[in-house]
Amino acid sequence: MFRTALRNVLAHKARLLMTVLAVMLGVAFVSGTLVFTDTLGNAYRNQSAKSYDNVAVAVTTYPNPQSDGTKDAGIDTRTLDKIRGLDGVAGATGRVSGFAGVADQDGKLIGNGWSNTGANFAPGKDGKDAAYTFTDGSGPVKDVQIALDEDSAAKGKYRVGDTVRVATNGPVKEYTLSGVFTTEDGAVNAGGSLVLFDTPVAQKLYLQPGYFKDVTIAAAADASDQKILDEVKPLLPKDAEAQTGKQLADDQAREIEQGLSNLNTMLLAFAAIALFVGVFLIANTFTMLVAQRTRELALMRAVGASRRQVKRSVMLEALVVGALASVIGFVLGIGLATGLRSAMGSFGAKVPAGPLIVSPTAIASALAVGVLVTVLAAWLPARRAAKIPPVAAMGSAHLPATTKSLVVRNTLGSVITLAGAAAILAGAAMGKDTGRMVIGGGAFLTLIGIIVLIPLLSRPVIALARPLLHRLFGVSGKLAGQNAVRNPRRTGATASALAIGLTLVTGLTVIGVTLGQAIDKMTTDNIRADYMVTMAGGGALDKSALTALEKAKGVSAVSPQQATSLEIKNEFHSASAVTPGDVEEVFDLKTVSGSMATLGKGQIAVAEKTAKSNGWKAGDTVGVKFGDDSEGGKAETKTLTIGAVYKENEFLSPVLVPTSLVAPFEPKPYIPEVWVKMDGGASTANEQALVNALGDNPAMSIMDRQDIRNMFGGMINTMLNIMYGLLAMALLIAVLGVINTLAMSVFERQQEIGMLRAIGLDRRKVKRMIRLEAVVISLFGAVIGIGLGSFLAWAVGETIKSDIPGYALVVPWDRIGIFLLLAGVVGVLASLWPARSAARLNMLTAIKTE
Repeated sequence: MFRTALRNVLAHKARLLMTVLAVMLGVAFVSGTLVFTDTLGNAYRNQSAKSYDNVAVAVTTYPNPQSDGTKDAGIDTRTLDKIRGLDGVAGATGRVSGFAGVADQDGKLIGNGWSNTGANFAPGKDGKDAAYTFTDGSGPVKDVQIALDEDSAAKGKYRVGDTVRVATNGPVKEYTLSGVFTTEDGAVNAGGSLVLFDTPVAQKLYLQPGYFKDVTIAAAADASDQKILDEVKPLLPKDAEAQTGKQLADDQAREIEQGLSNLNTMLLAFAAIALFVGVFLIANTFTMLVAQRTRELALMRAVGASRRQVKRSVMLEALVVGALASVIGFVLGIGLATGLRSAMGSFGAKVPAGPLIVSPTAIASALAVGVLVTVLAAWLPARRAAKIPPVAAMGSAHLPATTKSLVVRNTLGSVITLAGAAAILAGAAMGKDTGRMVIGGGAFLTLIGIIVLIPLLSRPVIALARPLLHRLFGVSGKLAGQNAVRNPRRTGATASALAIGLTLVTGLTVIGVTLGQAIDKMTTDNIRADYMVTMAGGGALDKSALTALEKAKGVSAVSPQQATSLEIKNEFHSASAVTPGDVEEVFDLKTVSGSMATLGKGQIAVAEKTAKSNGWKAGDTVGVKFGDDSEGGKAETKTLTIGAVYKENEFLSPVLVPTSLVAPFEPKPYIPEVWVKMDGGASTANEQALVNALGDNPAMSIMDRQDIRNMFGGMINTMLNIMYGLLAMALLIAVLGVINTLAMSVFERQQEIGMLRAIGLDRRKVKRMIRLEAVVISLFGAVIGIGLGSFLAWAVGETIKSDIPGYALVVPWDRIGIFLLLAGVVGVLASLWPARSAARLNMLTAIKTE
């Protein structure tokens, strides 16, 4: 039977090509994911271990940004000297770091903002800092000097001796480039920049003079890391943490493993979708092969082959196909992993050097998945093959599905679909995370139920299009409509593959567009300001930036959104410190009771939901504690009046307080953004006025309202594009399924096509018939997928609408129209080869075919 199976595979290799491609693509996705994440993990773990090679103990502190230099400011120089004096310590290096943005020759920020970093150059007795290797020049030793990482220097076209403009969270300053270095710093590898300052300059910029945030300790020969750790701990301030270098390397390795595990899971989930779609192609192929070989299989039964042997023969064919496709797919996956690694560099991420990791687990998993999916998909066709009676060898008719089997299938499909739909509706009513989990389970059941029912659905749905086909395309259209429903199971299996892909694509699109509209509405409804000024790295703006904006030409109103926290009645509340009067000009604040003008009188305002939950109303007085005295710091409790209750504004905290009340307790305020209203609104001239006021600072971002809308909308579109890309493999396999079904259908209908040619259907009309059949099947799958995807998007939306103000389901008819158009195009493209083959059939030879 093995030899028979092998001969059958070789005899039908052309008809099995699409199955091989489907399995190959699915396995390539799986193996590429496993090899890619293993390679990344190995490279980052090695880099992490290397960075801690000479670190015996590492100390980290969490400085209080409001420290006056006497408490919570990190590790002072005296403590560092004590650490250096301990037995077994070969050296101890103090580190301090923060945000630093470098401007290129055109004044634009180098790097991605969030990973642009500044740090101190800490030379030893030899004048070198072991963390950095200089390729040109040397480290900064003067206030006016800096050093740049090699990549940033190249991007900015800077050489040693050039003047470089650098911004932290304050005004831009000019420095002289003293050196260029290479480093294994994670910020640089993530596509950012690294600026090294002289230590006193870095301390002044990021902490307090004479203080360090972190300390790395090197051990002398034969010294115990654990002993040094035990002796260092008593010397440290209360908030400091100390670990051995090995512990830190292990912790970082675990974090890398967890992060890559999440990436691995997501990619494998999409690979599973692609393989699931491939199941329909494989099952369809073997079903059609078995139908076409009815007489052959019946003859095998007649000459003594048992049902088990016939079934085993078909399963062996699937095993051979699966094994071959899996091996090719695995090799292709290795190439995919290599390509992904290279592609990361083009997006600005610097992947550490390291070998390509092809683990035994990846090999075994990928090959096992490919073979298992193929064999399981072929099981049902093999079972049907075993039921072919020997008497079927006397004729050429294909055995139709029995009425009983169709009734059982339709009944089962209906029950599963109804159960899934009920679960989806229940989940939508429940809401929150629990509801979404129920919807997920219901979606799976509904999808399975629809797949089971899709042959039944094909007749009435396609019947709606048949009159139109006949009217527009004549006899070719009429025949295409009839052919599409001639074998509902085959049509259903082909359409199912497209339906699955478009269910996910449509669901994601509807949710994404709806969220985009909600965010757009939120921006329009809540903001009156013309501009929002932020740090490119997402950090806090310096007070000097607020002062500069207040003095800018053409500014009519300016208010910071200064993030703070207030203790009211022994409960902490997030608050926004704002400029009274101006805050009403830059935000659309809808007052429920009281007046926002009371902020100017030293009162506070509270959002409606917060007021209700705490039983507050306008006119009430509450005790408000400012500052933090837990470590002997400055704190004071004041009795303040709630002057206004306002509708929630998504860009502000639920408590508003005048900046003047907070200022004495926050010498270094945390200002994530400043909102600006200008005479004449947003314009090129007004934007330039703000740029000039801020000193053409490359680290500061000035966005108008459209930019803000684009920022949030861009994030959603980016996520959608990533999802589309990941689902592309599943859609490609679905397309292969359409090609496969049509090609095998043409082979199966050679005699019929020959007869049609003989009675006057020319080649052009034969091609049109096949193309229209493909388009009908593709559009049928698309309609099912779009309908189910929209239903799921509605259900998921019901669970999140309470958390998103202004959420209202939006059906993107333009995109749905594009999906339907693309489905039609897919049908046309998929039919090119089968249609050409059908048109080229020799009329007389085809008529003689059985």
